[in-house]
Amino acid sequence: MGMLSRMSTIVKSKMNRMLDNAEDPRETLDYSYEKQLEMLRNVKRGVVEMVTAKRRLEIQAKKAQDNLAKLDTQARKALEMGREDLARLALERKQATITELDGLDQQIAGLELEQQKLTNAEQRLQGKVQAFRTKKEVIKAQYSAAQAQVRIGAALSGVSEEMGDITLAIERAETKTETLRAKAGAIDELVETGVLDEVGGGDSLDRQLEQISASATVESELEALRAGLPSGNKKALPGGQS
Repeated sequence: MGMLSRMSTIVKSKMNRMLDNAEDPRETLDYSYEKQLEMLRNVKRGVVEMVTAKRRLEIQAKKAQDNLAKLDTQARKALEMGREDLARLALERKQATITELDGLDQQIAGLELEQQKLTNAEQRLQGKVQAFRTKKEVIKAQYSAAQAQVRIGAALSGVSEEMGDITLAIERAETKTETLRAKAGAIDELVETGVLDEVGGGDSLDRQLEQISASATVESELEALRAGLPSGNKKALPGGQS
């Protein structure tokens, strides 16, 4: 019994160390959540960069648009001054600016489309991250509760084993107590009946003195009885002497 108990204790100790060294799923969940937050931050950063690039293109497009009006004015003035060559140059630059403006408008439209896609992706990812966070906290709470139940169960198991040993000890103590009480009762009975004294439970000298004293008392009473009887009847008593 003792050997099995010690072996059980050793096994439990090793199991506890293995559990302590095992990976904590709560830490894994928190790490996964942090990675998702990082991904969400990257998407948000991409949206910001997309908006910034679109703003720069819009500024360039505004400058090109303003330049178109300027070139148109320059071409008209050059023609009024008889400088057809300058008017032609202004108009050529105007066409180039129009081409540039068309390209900018296409790029802006493309960036707006990508921006919308990134914004939609960000919203979806935001919802997934939030849902994962809620689920993560639920799982962590469940794990903590289960871990507490395991510890409580292990503690109760240990208490049950200890109580089993205590129960056996109590039973042995009760058995010994009943045996001692039975012996004590037997001794009391022997003392009351005098058997214990006859076996040697008293002082031999005291018993002899008590017997001599009792015999002397009997003889004294016998002599008194003889003295009270008529002289002719004294010999009728047993053990009578003159």
